[in-house]
Amino acid sequence: MKKISFRIYSLIALFVVLVVVVIIGFFIFYQREVPLKPHVVATLPPVAYGIRLDSMDLVLGVVENNQNLSTILSEYVPDGMIEKIARDTREVFDVRKIKAGNRFARIFSKDSSKRTMFFIYELNPIDFVVYDFRDSLKVYREKKKVTRLVKTATGTIKSSLWNCFIENKLDVNLGLALSDVYAWTVDFYGLQKGDNFTVIYEEMFVDNKMVGIDRILASRFQTNGKDFFAYNFVQQGKGVYFDEHGQSLQRSFLKAPLKFSHISSRFSRSRMHPILRIARPHFGVDYAAPRGTPVVALGDGSVNQAGFHGGYGRFISIRHNSVYTTTYAHLSGYAKGLKAGSHVQQGQVIGYVGSSGLSTGAHLDFRVYRNGSPTDPLKLESPPARPVEAQDMERFKLVVNKMNVELGK
Repeated sequence: MKKISFRIYSLIALFVVLVVVVIIGFFIFYQREVPLKPHVVATLPPVAYGIRLDSMDLVLGVVENNQNLSTILSEYVPDGMIEKIARDTREVFDVRKIKAGNRFARIFSKDSSKRTMFFIYELNPIDFVVYDFRDSLKVYREKKKVTRLVKTATGTIKSSLWNCFIENKLDVNLGLALSDVYAWTVDFYGLQKGDNFTVIYEEMFVDNKMVGIDRILASRFQTNGKDFFAYNFVQQGKGVYFDEHGQSLQRSFLKAPLKFSHISSRFSRSRMHPILRIARPHFGVDYAAPRGTPVVALGDGSVNQAGFHGGYGRFISIRHNSVYTTTYAHLSGYAKGLKAGSHVQQGQVIGYVGSSGLSTGAHLDFRVYRNGSPTDPLKLESPPARPVEAQDMERFKLVVNKMNVELGK
């Protein structure tokens, strides 16, 4: 009898232990932090993309390689709706241009239906497209709130402007912007050690994260012992860069047709041809640059020729006015749609650096003709654009005086 009682008590004790283990296991499993599904925002702001999220949830994602709108939304909206978006909303945004790496968001109801209310595609860190599915389809573009911070940067050239920005841990996009400001007045291929600059600019922030350079407010660039000043001044609703005397820094022609390369051969009446091995004139400037580097038009004009041209390979000729023509040779390809008769604007991409024709390596053979005769592109002078208007001069002087304090002038 005692043996039976002991067995009963043992079974009861074992059962209790098992129950306790199950209960503890249950609480351990459900109290642990369960990972969220990929891209789900755990703590939602009250408003996102200008949309109140009181009764909705939001999931963020990133477009993967080979993804498109259909593969992203096929689980959440009918195929007919995706077709309607592609067909009827192209004027707002062409969904065929969705890029891998860009962010998107799906906003859906909190009830059991999980109905998709909005889909947002980010074009860049600031601009986005909203697809509103709540009633009939609505599509529109919006911008995130941007705050700006004014900053000052300085640098001294040791080898090149690009390397200077890398060495000083400055945003290289600021270097590109600075080269654009001085594109008509400073020869960045002729910089010397000791040349220096000071630049006042605005950084853009979205959600407390720096997303890029907005604009340069003012700058001083010293090269060959001479200071070149630039001031951003809004005239007739457009920001333009002027020097300290109110003269526009923009010219009829850019200083060079591409950025951040180096000159491998200059204008010469007699140069040893690298392939033909004979001395012959070289009426242009060779800019060595990686294959595929964009080449831009030196100024506004009309394309005379865009095609293969003997030893010049892929070739473009642009007539700018009754006096000047420029040519671009040894290209790897042309900008989409470019052909003879096309009108191009200053700074517009027209082709890409290559090594077609008689060429030993990737470079651009760039030439300038004045009244049909070749002229050295590096000595090309161009008249300035319109200066500050007389009625705006006092306002311009106030801007200059304010910026000069920061520039240390």
